[in-house]
Amino acid sequence: VEFIFIYMTKYLPAILLLLFSGTVLGQPNQSKQADSILREIENFEAQTLGMLPIGWYNQKGDKQPYTYTGKLREGYMYSIAEEAGNKFLRYEGGSAKHLTYPLADKSEINIHETPILSWKWRVHELPKGANEKKESINDAAASIYVAFDLGRVALFKKVPKSIRYTWSSSLKEGEEFSKFFGNQKVVVVASGEDELGKWIQFERNIYEDYKRLFGKKPPKTPLAILILSDANSTGSYAKADYDDIVLKAASSSN
Repeated sequence: VEFIFIYMTKYLPAILLLLFSGTVLGQPNQSKQADSILREIENFEAQTLGMLPIGWYNQKGDKQPYTYTGKLREGYMYSIAEEAGNKFLRYEGGSAKHLTYPLADKSEINIHETPILSWKWRVHELPKGANEKKESINDAAASIYVAFDLGRVALFKKVPKSIRYTWSSSLKEGEEFSKFFGNQKVVVVASGEDELGKWIQFERNIYEDYKRLFGKKPPKTPLAILILSDANSTGSYAKADYDDIVLKAASSSN
């Protein structure tokens, strides 16, 4: 699914689209307010029901899929949903399309000051038989990426260093491995069916994760945050919800 992205990094817009412990919540609309130590990325409250979210870009980083119609729109199996007065992003289907939220031009984003990436997701159905280590069945019901600076040359082109946090169908929680010549680090933060149907909040210190995984400090402002749910490689079906993507200071994570 993701191998095609190696060929799409010649220009900066394409870089933006490439790559890039939990607590069960009683209510999915908690923590909607930001303060001086929060940098809210997206809570979907201002988005329109049934539509793709405004401000999120396609793979080339040059257009927003919410403007798409016809077959172009069919490939993006995401839409804004609502439950108990709370809006969120839902994926339901079998396609493989990233949604990309650019950060490179946002000077207020500084992960040296707000290193904690917090998000909520709820997985309803996992792609059957998927395994992120194998390209032929590399599907995930839910994953969120942080894309950073340019990494090593791969097939004569530079690719961005990225960390992918994933809910895996088959890999064990806590497992970590590398892809794309070491430029992408995959971290399994949830696995299997035990927590299906429940809103779960995750927090990761992306500053510390980057230092541990890449051996040096990350840039202050990442290139982008990406969302990907897919089930096309396994020819199956996945369903997942996303909400409340926030960066915050380490001291505010408790």
